Amino acid sequence: MKLIVGLGNPGEKYKSTRHNAGFIFVDRMLEKGKFSMSKKFEAEIMEKDGFLLVKPQTFMNDSGRAVRRLVDFYKLLPSDVIVVHDDLDISLGERKIQMGVGPKVHNGVNSVEQYLGSMNFLRVRLGVDNRKQVPTNLSGADYVLDDFGKEEKKVLNEVIGGAITELLITLSL
Repeated sequence: MKLIVGLGNPGEKYKSTRHNAGFIFVDRMLEKGKFSMSKKFEAEIMEKDGFLLVKPQTFMNDSGRAVRRLVDFYKLLPSDVIVVHDDLDISLGERKIQMGVGPKVHNGVNSVEQYLGSMNFLRVRLGVDNRKQVPTNLSGADYVLDDFGKEEKKVLNEVIGGAITELLITLSL
């Protein structure tokens, strides 16, 4: 079994923010069906096609806590974990799927690394930086907590479609 963890923040306030690109990814991967809230794992979870899709409800900066509980319960290795997250080091419209490589600063990814005691997990890095096209005075931390614009959502949707296809091909090797 592979654990596909979308990073984000719970609640309506954060639903359409750049920081919730991971949640948006796993929602799209699910297509049909519904996540169930598990208090035991502090996450919304859904099993589909040999994958456990997960949206930690611990808030971004403590995502690793939920991931660790799931890894322990299902007796998984860090290499069985795929973390999907927004990445401010990558431009909107781009993506990278890499093992053990992540953004310079991302508290959600750092939390997963800390709780797993390993960097040996796959990352689906979804670019969210669009500050050259839509200039802003927001700090990086505030920028990722800002909502995607209408056109940005279209670009993200295309990137997620491609990233899902690429991830499934990568996992089938």
